[in-house]
Amino acid sequence: MTVNRSSKRYVVAADIGTTSTKTLVIDRDGRVIAGHSIEYPLYTPTPDRAEQDPLEIFAAVVRGIREVIAKAAISGSDVLCVSFSSAMHSLIAVDRELQPLTRCITWADNRSADLVAPLKNEMNGMGIYRNTGTPIHPMSPLLKLMWMNRYEPELVDRTYKFIGIKEFVFAKLFGKFVIDYSLASCTGLFNLRQLEWDEEALRVAGVSRDQLSEPVSTTHIETGLSSAYAAEMGLPADTPFVVGASDGVLANLGVGAFEPGVYAVTIGTSGAVRGTVNEPLTDPQGRLFCYALKEDFWVVGGAINNGGIMFRWVRDQLATLEAEEGRRRGMDPYDYLTSIAEQVAPGSDGLIFLPLLAGERAPYWNANARGVFFGLSLFHEKKHMIRSVLEGVVYRIHSVAMALEEVGGPTQEIRASGGFARSAFWRQMMADVLDTPVTVPDSIESSGLGAAQLGLLALGEIRDFSSIHGWVRSSIRHEPNAVNHAVYRELTSLYADVYQQLKGSFDAIAAFQKRHVGGELRS
Repeated sequence: MTVNRSSKRYVVAADIGTTSTKTLVIDRDGRVIAGHSIEYPLYTPTPDRAEQDPLEIFAAVVRGIREVIAKAAISGSDVLCVSFSSAMHSLIAVDRELQPLTRCITWADNRSADLVAPLKNEMNGMGIYRNTGTPIHPMSPLLKLMWMNRYEPELVDRTYKFIGIKEFVFAKLFGKFVIDYSLASCTGLFNLRQLEWDEEALRVAGVSRDQLSEPVSTTHIETGLSSAYAAEMGLPADTPFVVGASDGVLANLGVGAFEPGVYAVTIGTSGAVRGTVNEPLTDPQGRLFCYALKEDFWVVGGAINNGGIMFRWVRDQLATLEAEEGRRRGMDPYDYLTSIAEQVAPGSDGLIFLPLLAGERAPYWNANARGVFFGLSLFHEKKHMIRSVLEGVVYRIHSVAMALEEVGGPTQEIRASGGFARSAFWRQMMADVLDTPVTVPDSIESSGLGAAQLGLLALGEIRDFSSIHGWVRSSIRHEPNAVNHAVYRELTSLYADVYQQLKGSFDAIAAFQKRHVGGELRS
């Protein structure tokens, strides 16, 4: 029977993030009709672990789809498709019954840090990077698998498949193990040019092709939901599910950052700076990633571990009384903390924060890096510390942007997305630090918008991505302040110097923490 798709006016976008799953109902003109977010915990039992419960995330996806459809006040029969975005670099060991044998090991997990140097120095790490486009870092499933084979061989023997969180969701819904080219290209195991698992990387990781999912295009479609899951989500059982791509590359699509010199900056839990190219491109110094969106659409850039999660750390650890005062006043705690930071001049009166609490990715790729307040004096108050943390995150973005400019050319415009884009204060700070105009789409849910565009392409409803420009409505633009930029130019240089001087000490303190913090490390 032919399905009348013209009567189906909406796409549901499901964006599986690190701290929450966001679901959106988006119409064919790119308008967000409704959105819903369900949070879940990140488990950090030791300083080098960062895990999640895959069953909690799966439940959030199912519930999020049901609740966003209800919030939009539409029928499930009005949904053209469900299209997915997902955080990168996750790894779960499962048995033949799809029971998790591990938690979901996230990008922020650093347990395999000790294997970075051997991979780089003894196992052709740079050659593997050039083939796969994934920098050598513990975030990579390649390193996670090396760690499992070395320290938990019994677990490896019991494992049927090693998969990521979106693969887990699709396997639960459809009983198939598939991974899109985009997420595959984030594993460190996937050959960018051959679009298949890389033999050398598999050998180093100690896994076979059979233990991984089948790579498919980001426009791959699955149908045939069980009646139980269909009913639970409020969808017809024949609703197409588009496998989609990673959140990073979809964020570029969702903000329309295609042109040379137009870079997308996303700060959610983590953060990233990204530009686009038409074919795979790697950095001679190994600082930048290269991930797929489609076979002829690649995203080059760098990610940082410590984005919005730093603001959460400030709220929960440094400024708990202030956050509670914000709540008492009926304000969002983050808005109240921002108002405190605004009382301090740019540069935080000479207080610099290195926001490396979760180690770091681009451009240093140093899992042993740790957070530092530099320049702290008796003069400084808590308000200086709050502002310096926010500035430190933008200094990290600046470091990545400078590396990206060497490969992709000078920055002409920044398109901002992610949770930080809600803050005019943070956006202006970025314009001042980067000395570049920052524009903000009316909808900051760029990964969800990108997923919706990809869903329409998968179903043949559009021929290419050009229509995204009609979706991206930018009503906000921040011009850099020359006086503020002069302050930040001096401090970003000092920031880089402080990092270089402490690099060796980071290794020492990370080793101490592994020995003494949190007791014996869990296997």
